[in-house]
Amino acid sequence: MSATSEAPERVSRRLLLRGFTDADRGPFAALNADPEVTRHLQGPLSRERSDAFVDRIASCWSERGYGLWALERRDTGEFIGYTGLWPADFLPGGPAVEVGWRLARPAWGFGYAPEAAREALRLGFAEVGLEEVVSFTPAVNTASLRVMDKIGLVRDPTRDFDHPRVDATAYPSLVRHLVHALGAQRWRLSTTAP
Repeated sequence: MSATSEAPERVSRRLLLRGFTDADRGPFAALNADPEVTRHLQGPLSRERSDAFVDRIASCWSERGYGLWALERRDTGEFIGYTGLWPADFLPGGPAVEVGWRLARPAWGFGYAPEAAREALRLGFAEVGLEEVVSFTPAVNTASLRVMDKIGLVRDPTRDFDHPRVDATAYPSLVRHLVHALGAQRWRLSTTAP
């Protein structure tokens, strides 16, 4: 299956957000094989599982009108990871749409994740018409928790949950997930504030 998706392109200050291509499969597999990148995700992915994820990303765009963008640095053309919206159909409170990101280690610490995630929120609220976007991560993932705060998501402890897809025996610290959320009205107010 070709990775080329129906993802609309977006440009932020430093990034091109675009659909995945087959040329991204190699660098994406390297990112997904990095134990540091995947330490909060139950460990590295095989090349086969990484490629299958790229195929699911393309399908999500065509089926739902949203999905994950490949992130490319505008100054170098380098693939650095992804951000975007993803269905979270397993949450205890019912199905939701999650904003998420995964970046290669050399891209950490430069503010790329919040820069790109703000574009995902804009797509979700202004174009797709979502009423709410959530994000969740294990409590030990302090970097992602900081990104959630930077993009305006608000912690909602009443929605925290034990992730049903986490192997509690192998990864006990990854079971409990903290939930953050942002509603469309709050997002609109934050984008029009002086």
